[in-house]
Amino acid sequence: MSRIAKYPIAIPQGVEVQLGPEKISVKGPKGQLHLVPHPSVSVQQEGAELKVASRQDGQQALAGTMRALVNNMVTGVSEGFERKLAIFGVGYRAQAQGKKLNLTLGFSHPVVYNVPEGVEVETPSQTEIVVKGADKQRVGQVAAEIRSYRPPEPYKGKGVRYSDEHVVRKQAKKK
Repeated sequence: MSRIAKYPIAIPQGVEVQLGPEKISVKGPKGQLHLVPHPSVSVQQEGAELKVASRQDGQQALAGTMRALVNNMVTGVSEGFERKLAIFGVGYRAQAQGKKLNLTLGFSHPVVYNVPEGVEVETPSQTEIVVKGADKQRVGQVAAEIRSYRPPEPYKGKGVRYSDEHVVRKQAKKK
């Protein structure tokens, strides 16, 4: 049984929430997000708080999921989300140019990643990538797609990894 749904969601200053039977819209300084709520979950606004409850018994887990999704929308349009990636390897580098990310990852050709709408990619240095946006799922998906071009290998640790990721290194072959 989910206890997450019992906690209300605080709506910060500058964020507007519109509740409807077909769509929940959240608008803030970082953008606007929409979500289609599940029919067995109700979302109510009481003052500066949102409350999520299940309409049927046995749907508490779904209510907790909906609460988490709405909370991520509110956080995303007010503060935004970011994911940092680090590149390790000799000659490996990244460069952001508008809506494209050029990656040199040891292949015979450069990798060009087209950044989708609603997500920004920055490169503070040649070996760092910062993915920012209002939609948590989209930011995580873009970071995972960039990492998938060259995931870290276990022997030297070369590749693209999340900045907080720890790569377990294997011991090299002994003679």
